[in-house]
Amino acid sequence: MYNKKATIKLFLLASAFFILSFGVQVKAVNLGESVSFNIDDKFDSSTRSQIQAVLVLTKSNLHFYIDKNWWDLQVTDKKNEVLAKLDILSLEFDSKIYPGLTSVYGSEWRPGVDGDNKITILFHSMKDGTGGYFRSADEYIKLQVPDSNEKEMLYLPIGEIDNTQLKVFLAHELVHLITFNQKDHIWGVQEEVWLNEARADFASTILGYDNSYENSNLQRRVKDFLQSPGDSLTEWQDTKYDYAVVNLFVHYLVDHYDVTILSDSLRSKLVGIDSINESLLKQGAEENFSQIFTNWTIAMVINDCSLDLKYCYLNQNLKDLRINPTLNFLPVSGSSSLSVTNLTKNWSGNWQKIIGGNGDLALKFRSLQNLNFKVPYIVFSKDNSYSLKFLELNKNEEGQIELKNFGNSYSSLTIIPSLQTKTSGFDSLEFTYPYTFTVSVTSAVPQEDEILIQKLLAQIDSLKEQIADILAKNNSDVTCPSLEINLYLGVKNINQVKCLQQFLKARGSEIYPEGFVTGFFGNLTKSAVARFQTKYQIPSTGFVGILTRAKINQILSSI
Repeated sequence: MYNKKATIKLFLLASAFFILSFGVQVKAVNLGESVSFNIDDKFDSSTRSQIQAVLVLTKSNLHFYIDKNWWDLQVTDKKNEVLAKLDILSLEFDSKIYPGLTSVYGSEWRPGVDGDNKITILFHSMKDGTGGYFRSADEYIKLQVPDSNEKEMLYLPIGEIDNTQLKVFLAHELVHLITFNQKDHIWGVQEEVWLNEARADFASTILGYDNSYENSNLQRRVKDFLQSPGDSLTEWQDTKYDYAVVNLFVHYLVDHYDVTILSDSLRSKLVGIDSINESLLKQGAEENFSQIFTNWTIAMVINDCSLDLKYCYLNQNLKDLRINPTLNFLPVSGSSSLSVTNLTKNWSGNWQKIIGGNGDLALKFRSLQNLNFKVPYIVFSKDNSYSLKFLELNKNEEGQIELKNFGNSYSSLTIIPSLQTKTSGFDSLEFTYPYTFTVSVTSAVPQEDEILIQKLLAQIDSLKEQIADILAKNNSDVTCPSLEINLYLGVKNINQVKCLQQFLKARGSEIYPEGFVTGFFGNLTKSAVARFQTKYQIPSTGFVGILTRAKINQILSSI
């Protein structure tokens, strides 16, 4: 875990020259003596910012300090047991951890700010789930950072002293110490947290600790990743899901571009995605970071080397790893549609699977202008074969997929949109952006139903023609000088009702759009009367009474 100071400024060039030229005078500490250390209250179980710690062991490359409060409470047998474990940890560090990681990532700052080649390890009580941390503040003199311990220093949880994974925690934090030297000290730049943590978490694989998958760091990361696969790769909130996604992505990256992709980018003066792209260019790789991330999202669905090596993991412990996409169901019969809007962040995987439906499928994808979405999609056939394609988006971030006979020839469609707009500056919470996909299926009509429908349509057309002939004859037989009686729903006074209907029809489609002149006062006639009444500010009852007849007769007399 990397504890990055928000801002670390050099107050005076003179102080920087002093530290580089002369270092810091280190006061020798004897075994059993206690020293005051500044610690990170965010990780301490009691939120302390300073503790007293006892030097309990010094080895060839490490000084071991333990929280005095904890150490003083232990019986002699327990202390001896702890010292024996630290002896084993030191041997592991000298023979495997240090040479293994420095051969890949390079060295930490030696002799460093304290002029001592040995690294200080401080054990203290930490909050549950904390595997350790590194404070960049300790790499500066107090003149620059007042709470610096002025040592090359790592912090480990005393509660994990009996954990077989303690060596993994130590290896992880050592990478942060190395990273400070390779980036901050040599180039004067700070690595983006996501990539810093990715390199550190991959240390257990470099050292072979993940070769046995059961109870390994890799197994833990896979479990967490499957719980939240859509976590952003580049946004860092210090959750177990952040560690999981960077770990799984870096395993894929190293599988295909060797561990030198991590070491070369670490030694670069660039950081984050830019440093990865620089290393890829140096290797002569055809793909850039964007294409690799897209390929990784595809591999997380199919993980099939037979399609293409870039769509699978080569690590045998990950050869069966696949995510379960979010399911979207369509009714299996009839025409149907659904619309889904999701929010996503840059460099987050999104896997959406459409199943069901029976007919011609159309999927429309859209987002906001000036974004950069990549949308590969996989079509699965009934025989379990599949094809991979890429949706082309226009300048408005819109695109469409069409599949004929979906549900019969095809069993499912999986789209994998990922937002790839931002490429640097991942030092805080990221904004979310929407994307929408709309799926519609037009159901195919069986041939026998299609024949019946055509026959019915032909009969309807014939009836329309007969009705038109009848209406034409009726209309020619009616003369209408005035209305003499009240008219209302249900009246069958042929001549007076025809007169009313002929009058209403002459007022246009806004009054009587149907225009039927039948001699029967039905609902269509009532609605037409109500519209006429509304137009002339008469109570719109649909009843043709004295006021309505008077207005109608007035109009008729003026024609």
